[in-house]
Amino acid sequence: MNKEIIIFLTIHLIVPMAGLIFYLRLVQKIKREKVENPPIIDLFLTFATYGGLLLVMLTTFFWEWSAMASLGAFYLTILGPIVMGVIAYKNYKNRNVSKYHEWTYWAGKAYFVFLAVSVLIAFIVEQE
Repeated sequence: MNKEIIIFLTIHLIVPMAGLIFYLRLVQKIKREKVENPPIIDLFLTFATYGGLLLVMLTTFFWEWSAMASLGAFYLTILGPIVMGVIAYKNYKNRNVSKYHEWTYWAGKAYFVFLAVSVLIAFIVEQE
């Protein structure tokens, strides 16, 4: 199989499907554990945002930049911090309810660090 096809399928199909499967399994686990007021929507947005960050980074390193990558980068830099900030704020009060609330809270806070590091790495790589 051609190397470019493998890279394309990995970035645009395998990584998003793996993230979706992991998210759905996590939701099933949360439902089995009967977590009070589960952060299911917050977790979906967290998975989507971090997944988007991963896809943009993989595109930067291994693929060609596109209009879709630009839209993703726009979301991650403009809307992503707002979404993740709201998620962190909402889950701050509930972070002691369950480990899922706590993880969602920390994922919301950590996004700002991950975004800054990712932008710095992408900038360094593009300069070489």
